[in-house]
Amino acid sequence: MKRNKFLQYLRNHGCVLLREGGKHSWWHNPALNKRSAIPRHTEIQDLLARKICKDLGVEPIK
Repeated sequence: MKRNKFLQYLRNHGCVLLREGGKHSWWHNPALNKRSAIPRHTEIQDLLARKICKDLGVEPIK
């Protein structure tokens, strides 16, 4: 899945960009106080996208 599409999905579910790291962006879900790192690749594998959604407490993307 494209990274931009995935980030838009996270924004729509209440997540926000926390900070930029060296090779990852850190995203935060303020409602649940959870965070996760998202790599800066143009494509994010579906398995990794589901894991990030689980880390952030967001419904897994289909």
